[in-house]
Amino acid sequence: MARMFFILSLTIFFAPSALAVNPGEILEDSNLEARARDISKGIRCVVCQNQSIDDSDATLARDLRILVRERLTAGDSNTQVVDYLVSRYGDFILLKPPFKVGTFVLWLGPFALFALAFLVSIIFFRSQKATLKQPCDTPALNREERERLDKLVKD
Repeated sequence: MARMFFILSLTIFFAPSALAVNPGEILEDSNLEARARDISKGIRCVVCQNQSIDDSDATLARDLRILVRERLTAGDSNTQVVDYLVSRYGDFILLKPPFKVGTFVLWLGPFALFALAFLVSIIFFRSQKATLKQPCDTPALNREERERLDKLVKD
């Protein structure tokens, strides 16, 4: 039973992403196909959003893979193909968007959030520390109360 579970989990976990590209899409020229695969790995599937079009089975990803291959077959360079896709879909289509004014939040946002969380935690713990250092407002027990408390604790 454990062996079956292990094999099943490996099959699911390591599902080959190469199956996303249909055999009918593959170009006969191996150099063009290699360039198409290289470009496809850097283009985001706008349906899946965290997969490249090379890994995605979505219909739009298939259309984009075909478009990339058509542009390469027409004689475009890799840069021209990527620029064409960016002109149609914006920088969002790139899995690694460039660092510029429109995308600086994508690059610096996580660091800013981490710094803000760090600052808030410092302020919180300092306020907690200051609260603990304040003297207690309740008066100390007098002699009768202390004896009564000791008696209750012994019982």
